[in-house]
Parts: sequence; C-alpha cells; structure tokens
Amino acid sequence: MPATSSQAGVKRILLSGVFGPFGVDDEYGRKENIMELFHNQVTREQGLASFRFHHRSYGLYFLAENIDADVTVLDFPSRERFLREVALGDYDIVGLSFIAVNHLKAKEMARIVREQAPRAEIILGGHGAAIEGVQELIECDQVCQGEGIRWLRAHLGQDPDAPIRHPALSSTERYSIFGVPLPGITANLLVPGVGCVNGCSFCCTSHFFGKRYTAYLGTGEELFETACRVADERGTDAFFVMDENFLKDRERALRLLELIEQHRRFFRFHIFSSAEAITAFGVDNMLRLGVTMCWIGFESQSRQSAFAKNAGIDTRALVQDLRDRGISVLASGILCMEHHTPENMQQDIDFLCGLEPDFVQFMLLTGLPVTALYLDHKRRGLLRDDVPMEEWHGQTRLNYKHEAFGPGEPAEWMRRAFRQDYTQNSSSMYRVAETSVRGYEHIKALPERDACLEARLQQFEAQAREYCLMMPAIARNAVNARERQRALELDVRALRLFGRSLRERLFTLGARAMVARWKYRLAIFGDQIQPDTIVTHYPAGRRGLTARIAGRRRDAASTAGLGLPPAAAAASTLE
Repeated sequence: MPATSSQAGVKRILLSGVFGPFGVDDEYGRKENIMELFHNQVTREQGLASFRFHHRSYGLYFLAENIDADVTVLDFPSRERFLREVALGDYDIVGLSFIAVNHLKAKEMARIVREQAPRAEIILGGHGAAIEGVQELIECDQVCQGEGIRWLRAHLGQDPDAPIRHPALSSTERYSIFGVPLPGITANLLVPGVGCVNGCSFCCTSHFFGKRYTAYLGTGEELFETACRVADERGTDAFFVMDENFLKDRERALRLLELIEQHRRFFRFHIFSSAEAITAFGVDNMLRLGVTMCWIGFESQSRQSAFAKNAGIDTRALVQDLRDRGISVLASGILCMEHHTPENMQQDIDFLCGLEPDFVQFMLLTGLPVTALYLDHKRRGLLRDDVPMEEWHGQTRLNYKHEAFGPGEPAEWMRRAFRQDYTQNSSSMYRVAETSVRGYEHIKALPERDACLEARLQQFEAQAREYCLMMPAIARNAVNARERQRALELDVRALRLFGRSLRERLFTLGARAMVARWKYRLAIFGDQIQPDTIVTHYPAGRRGLTARIAGRRRDAASTAGLGLPPAAAAASTLE
C-alpha cells in the first residue's frame, strides 16, 4: 500500500463517480449510457413526453456521511475537473465508484490518480468492482465488493457496526417533462437497506450483495424516525425508496404504516417490490401507506422463464387494482431471453403492454459480472468476445450468443417494443395523470373515510390537479388520435372534479411556451442533457451528527437552523 500524507492524522478522502460527458460515443463510453434512467430505459421512445431527470450517485454520499474523515464527494465531474481535484486536493484515498459499462472511465481516472497523486490509495467500488480480474484491468490498491459502509469503516480502523446515519438527499435533479420543470421540491431519497433475497439469475443487486438483505433501517420505528427527520430537513414528505423489494419485510412495512397513522404523518412513497410481496402486503395497505408508484419486475409471461415471485398471480388484475387506487405501476420486462425467438417474443411484448401500466421498462437479457446468469453463460461458452464490456448496457447488442437473433435485430426489437407501449397505451405522463384521478375517485367513492384516507384524498387531488395541467400539451403533441382524445377527455374530467384556478390556467399557457422552446432546443442542440457537477464537502469531526446536503445550489450551503456548527455540516456547490 502506498504511503499517505497524513498517516497519524485525519484522512483526506475523495469519493468520485465517473466523468462525463455521458451518452456519447468516445474512447471511454457509448451513446447509450446516458445519465437518465427513465429517458434511457423506460420512456425513451416517447419523444417530447419522455421523463427527464438525473439521479445522484447515492452510495458516495452514504459513505461520506458514515465515516469520520475529511471527505469530498465529486458527482458528475468532467475529466478535467476530476484531474484538477486530484492534483490539488492532497488526498490520502481516492475512491472510484462505477458500473461495468463505465470501466474504461474508471481505468482512466485511476491512471490520473497515479500520475497526479502517486501517494494516494485507490479504492474501487460500485457494481463495476464485481468485474472478474478488475485489479488487473484497473490499477488500484483495494477493491470494495458488496456493502460499502462497513467495509470502508473497517478499512479506516473505525467501528464497522456503528449506527448507519442516513443523509438528507434529493432523489432527482432537473426533473422535467415536455421541457416543463415540475414545480416544488423534488422527492427525498430513502434507503432502508441493500440487496434482495429473491436471487433472480440476472439481478446484479441481489448477487452483488450475496443474495442477502442488509438493513440500514431495520424496524418500522427506524424508518419512521428517519423519514420524519429527512422530510423536515428538506421540506417535503415525498420519498423515492431505493430498496430492491421494500415490501418483502412485511412486518416492518406494517409497523411503518401503524406509526404513520398514529402520528398522522402521511408520507408518500415510490417503491420497488415484487408481485408476491405486494400481494402479501395488500393493495389497500399500500394505499394507506402512501405508495404512489411501484416498480414491479414481471420480466416475462413465458412458461420457460417462470419466476417464483410472479407464480399464481393475475398480473393484469394486480396492475389495474393498483392503478385504481392511484398507485402508478412501472412494469419491467426482459427481451431476447434464451427461449425467445422472433416468433414468440412478440407475445411477451404484448403481455407487458397489455398490462396497461403507467410505464414499461424493456431491457435485453444481459448477464453482468457476479450474477448467476453471467457465470452460467461463461461456463457454457456463450459470452461473446466481440462485444466489449462498455456495450453491455442491455439496449442494443446481446453479450451472449443467441442463435435466433442476428446483428442489429435485438436493437430493433427494443425500439419496436418501446414504440408499441407508447402508441398503444399513450404517453406515461398521460397515464400517471389518469392514475392519480382514478385514485382520487376511488377514495371519494368510499362510504367512510378515516384521517388516513382523508389525507390520501387530498394528496391525490393535489397530484391530479398538477399532472392534468399537462393534458393540453399532450393533446397538441399526441402520438396518435387516440392519445389526443384521451388527453382531452381527461382534461374535461379533471375540470369537472376540481375546477381550475387562475394560477393553474396561467400555468397551462406558460407550459405551451415552454414546450415550444423545448422543441426548438431538441431540434437545434439535440437530445443530450448533461448533469451539472456537484461537489459536496464533509469535514471531519462529524461523528454522531447528521450533515446536510445542500442540493441544487451554486453557493455554499448555509447551516442556519440546523443546530450544527459550520464545521459539522456538509456544503454542496454546483459547477
């Protein structure tokens, strides 16, 4: 291990994600690897109506929050910005987080560290750390695989089993649709734990964490207390829950619901959960809990690819039950599985679109390092050596040999699948708005409503009023006549239910101008949206305190009102 500049003192640590630009074909990456989850994998064929936002590199902030060191988090840097930080920062440790398709960027960053700061220790982390022989591929001193907080604490000689401190973070950056920024504060991030026990053969998350679930917030009480604190700090009760199968721990979720109702703190949650966990928890309990969106892995209806998590469940009825209660559904599916052929794959596309969810994610079957699927394909000699790992993104080419599909065919199937969902079911923005109205009407029609349901009714009204303001824009930019008619009808339905204030009418007029501007921007400058570089500092000596992340600001964050001395708070700057 190389010597460090402060062996006896406080460690100076840089934690960085990979550098941009993102979503371009260059020597370090591919155009498919854009830094927008939905626009890349869910709404990508919906044109103007596509959901546009970025997610931060959440794991870096959790690491910084939970170690006692002088830490800088560098999110979405340029190559030049990273080089400057390394050259001038006098860091003892540089941690690089990456996924497999970005391994060339991580390799270049490690080279920069060795050149500019040869005394610094290089640690690799993230899902890319699971690449076989990663130590030979990327120059480094340590590799962190699996859960990173305890690993890094132990590496620094700190207590690995100390309580996990959950940072207060926004879940998204630059949230817009049709070029119209969504008003208000973006939802908070909530990470109850990592991993999943289901162990689906293709799932990176489940296998990366050893097909185990490691809880950060193991009880309903811990969930509730953390949600209250984060919501109070950021000023919103909405949460994006980053947990592979949140409802799998049924007792924890039920206890959270009990506390929510007892204290009348009615949060809203976007979650991931499997169909079997949802069925066990109950859709009415999900409504009361405040779930407003659920990401469900349906994968395929084919007998050859049956998944235990979906066994015996009427999937279409489940989706419609959820939407009737105002819970939007993202249905995830896999194309070019081993049993698929050009003759039978359309059946799975029809199945997923026929569920009529709010969103559909299609991905090509891709075995990534550490998964059982990858190991099986390697054992059988199916991995393709003509497809470099930077193209293992599951969007255009298969990384394994499939006799039924020739070059270019998987990419065309993907395009057709996304296009079918859009033309058959209309834009996801329309569907989300319609789901919100359905949820409002469902609760309104109940013969009796307690305090919890009254709160949910008010939340659905606010959400439906906001989303339905986009119906005129959708009607003017509809994918087909059916969507135009549906948008106009939903607009009339919302007006009948809620009316429309002067402010809301002015918003619809302003939205028309913003949509026109967005059309012009796309036509002239293209579809690329690069995330801003975010730099966050965590001074040492924060043990037992919770630092605050400033969010989207261009000046250093104020610590007023936090009850923390300036040296104990984190400050973010946007560059």
